[in-house]
Amino acid sequence: MVVFDPGDDAAHTRAALTMHHPAAGRATIHPTPGTDSTLTLAHNLLDALGKTTPVPGYRATDPAPAWTLAATWILALPVTRLTVLRAHLLSARALDDLLALRARTGVRLYLVCHQPRLSAALERAVARTGYDMADADAVLSQDDQAPPRTRQATADTAEWISLPALTTLTSHESSPACACTPPTAAERGFRPPALPSRIAAQVAHRLDRTAHPHLAAHLAAAVVTAASTSQLDTARVLDLAPDGTTLALHDRHNVRQGCTTHPVPAWAQPLLRAAAFTHLLAAGERGSALFTDPLGARGLPSLKDFAEHLKLRPPQPPPPPSRRKLRRGHQPTATIWPVSGAHHAWRWTAEENMQGCPQPPRHRP
Repeated sequence: MVVFDPGDDAAHTRAALTMHHPAAGRATIHPTPGTDSTLTLAHNLLDALGKTTPVPGYRATDPAPAWTLAATWILALPVTRLTVLRAHLLSARALDDLLALRARTGVRLYLVCHQPRLSAALERAVARTGYDMADADAVLSQDDQAPPRTRQATADTAEWISLPALTTLTSHESSPACACTPPTAAERGFRPPALPSRIAAQVAHRLDRTAHPHLAAHLAAAVVTAASTSQLDTARVLDLAPDGTTLALHDRHNVRQGCTTHPVPAWAQPLLRAAAFTHLLAAGERGSALFTDPLGARGLPSLKDFAEHLKLRPPQPPPPPSRRKLRRGHQPTATIWPVSGAHHAWRWTAEENMQGCPQPPRHRP
């Protein structure tokens, strides 16, 4: 849809920006002026979707990973309507990338032209595809405004959140993947530590900022399932339900709980769907390891380092009674990641090393 705003009416721009509400399926981007960089335009889109840019791990001059990540998050949220302001100023290459994004995701694309006529680049771009034309008064109306937004969790990200589910993350055993369809966690009698809704909102708020789907999904899955790293590594794209509501993890040697299908709460579903969509968009592979990056990012943090960066960790040992306040410039104690036998099937499977950390709730050593 080409939307004409010949008078460059500020009311129409305000309406388009107010319409922006990714959770409701609508996104609006205002391209950075003075540049024809398609990488910058992809970052504009990721910014609009709430992701931190620039995205580390890829060549600084390569726009392809950023456009794939943008398509990934559009599909995962999902966003069904994308409005691009100042479309008459975009280069031919930028317009080509937007049309390619539309083809990959099926998003409805609204290109707003703030002048009476199409630019030459815009006219050539839309001539290669089917399009409609509309007046801004009809498309950018008050009826299309976003619904009132619910108050989002804005927890202080300087505060640590202790998550009992991460107590069992560290493991040294091997868990080969298998092709079974495992029973549900309820059928196994397994219930990971539940997250209160307030804590779940805070965790989701911190994870939502990262543009790397595999990192966000990996940590979300650890929080949801209380699984070990070896179990998480067995997850393939096909082990995630198409709607992201369940995730199968494998434990062929029955070291922990056995192969189990875990329910995925609503806050984590877009993150896991995004990880799957990245593989499907990049390579079309459903047998790939879900929590790997098919785009080949380098130098990204490990799962534990990523968790610590977001101030998420397992419950830590209590401080000694006589502990004084840290002096200025003194570094706090490093995070302890214990080795817990809470979910191991046999005592001899792994040597427990809690280092003073508390066990998960309801566990009796």
